[in-house]
Amino acid sequence: MELVLASDSPRRRQLLSQLRTQFSCKPSAIEEQQQAGETASDYVQRLALDKATAVAKQQAELSIIIGSDTLIDFNGSVLEKPIDKEHFLSMLMRLSGRQHKVRTSVAVVAGCVDGLLQQTVTEVVTEIDFGDISLADAETYWATGEPADKAGGYAIQGGAARFVKAINGSYTGVVGLPLYETQQLLTRVENELRSHDGC
Repeated sequence: MELVLASDSPRRRQLLSQLRTQFSCKPSAIEEQQQAGETASDYVQRLALDKATAVAKQQAELSIIIGSDTLIDFNGSVLEKPIDKEHFLSMLMRLSGRQHKVRTSVAVVAGCVDGLLQQTVTEVVTEIDFGDISLADAETYWATGEPADKAGGYAIQGGAARFVKAINGSYTGVVGLPLYETQQLLTRVENELRSHDGC
């Protein structure tokens, strides 16, 4: 049975390779837009499940698909990828010297074009404390190009590590794929599928 990561993120691909050596990557094309009245928690879980489900429906044979999404929750406000330098600077300055939450959701779906057999989703919340960040440091970081495609405009595994004062929770969750939880969901779905031989 094929294992598929519903993402083209090199970070998620590298993390998943620590759990499984054989898998393919097929990014989904779902719209990532928070709905009116949708909490940060509901939003990130919906996106992870939508990504996995969308890719499952493209599979000719029964497959297991992993979907994941990460966002920054700052006092209930969702901080996503920066649209430009000014947007990035405004986000990083809001996080400077304060605590925020990184919410990462993982969904594991078993299915194919004919339907879904199993689906499960979980959310991992990690608290991050940033030290004070000067505007000059923020501009220098933006110039590296790293923040442009990252939720909240930073990569904890990259240049933003120097801003992190403390972390409480899952490091791999902040990077983009919480490995412990992903392994638990995979094992659960695989065990439930042992009696099935088709979609």
